[in-house]
Amino acid sequence: MSFTYTQLKSAIQDYAENDETSFVTNLPVFIRAAEERILKMVQLSLFRKNASGNMTASNQFLTVPTDFLAPYSLSFTNSSSEKTFLEFKDVNFIQTFNPNPATTGDPRFYALFDVTNFIIGPTPSASSDVEVHYFYRPTSLTAGADSGTTWLSENATISLLYGSLIEAYTYMKGEQDLITNYQQRFMEGIATLKQFGEAKEVTDEYMKGQVIRPKQ
Repeated sequence: MSFTYTQLKSAIQDYAENDETSFVTNLPVFIRAAEERILKMVQLSLFRKNASGNMTASNQFLTVPTDFLAPYSLSFTNSSSEKTFLEFKDVNFIQTFNPNPATTGDPRFYALFDVTNFIIGPTPSASSDVEVHYFYRPTSLTAGADSGTTWLSENATISLLYGSLIEAYTYMKGEQDLITNYQQRFMEGIATLKQFGEAKEVTDEYMKGQVIRPKQ
């Protein structure tokens, strides 16, 4: 089972039995809220991304990708054409380690300076290619056409549907027992996603064997 944008909106209305104008207007809000819940609760490769860029000589700052949420790794190609990974630190550590930004060298550390910039320490002595591997915000289903789909609408239908219904019934000030039921169904969907994203998706059975779960 999968949802297009239109199909998910129709399903929410059918479950809620509500076609009131303001409710329909807020359907995209319900869906985006459900997507946000999933994004923050489950680690999926869907939420990982690579981006290439350049460090500039004598510039201690590196622009953060616009869809960046959190880092996984940052590397640069040194003068020997070798990829070197920087160690993620706090901003205060880097500014203490390299108190004078005019002091340059081979970068060893990086930190998130603000919402738009990394800070590098030491300040790069030469320009170089960089690659950042990071946790990012995927495009919402609501940003596409009515006939459009996303990975979540095709592969996380239970979580997306019931997450949206939680928001819809909260908006309607619906009965608590029904919201609780939707919450339970949502968490069941999250559990299966976590099993996929945090076990199956990142496990090589040839090297590690099958995932073993404790007996109930």
